[in-house]
Amino acid sequence: MPILEILDYAGVAVFAATGALSASRKQLDIIGYIFLASVTGIGGGTLRDVILGATPVFWVTNPIYLVVCGCIGLLVFFSAHMMESRYKFLVWLDAIGLSAYSVMGAAKGLAATGSPIVALVTGMLTATFGGILRDLLAGEPSVLLRPDIYVTAALAGSGVFTIATWFGASLLIASSLGVIAAFVVRGGALKYGWTLPIGDPRPGRHPDDIM
Repeated sequence: MPILEILDYAGVAVFAATGALSASRKQLDIIGYIFLASVTGIGGGTLRDVILGATPVFWVTNPIYLVVCGCIGLLVFFSAHMMESRYKFLVWLDAIGLSAYSVMGAAKGLAATGSPIVALVTGMLTATFGGILRDLLAGEPSVLLRPDIYVTAALAGSGVFTIATWFGASLLIASSLGVIAAFVVRGGALKYGWTLPIGDPRPGRHPDDIM
């Protein structure tokens, strides 16, 4: 199986697991598990394909992705109660999914357009949009509003992959370097609290205080 196909299935499966874990945290029924698993698993790839004009999108032409999401949702439904910390498991699975999908998204963007800039954007969107949808639907604090590094990790993965490809690295080496780069940055943010400088340390005032 080609490396990009492996990353594609891995990204879908891991993100689906994070969606199902969010359903577990919200104590949803089995349909809720499957729904959140599916939306999270295919969300980023769907946005990528729509942006690139690759329609019908990937899970329409190959419904096995939906089967993977459904199976993952069922697996988590019957096993989530055995996990000591569902949230800790969720964020580390999310880091793995982000790492795989940042490279997969960049590869598809680069193949479709030949533009390194487009590859960076499609890699970042593919890796982050599913998690954003998951948090929005599950009522969790959005990954975009947390102080630790998230989008930057996806950009690191897609950027390293794109640069390595540009300099003639093989697909296996470029993909491996991209996945490692994204996971190191995201993992460091989770373990050591890495953050980027903020623009203004003062919190915004409530609109009623201004009027």
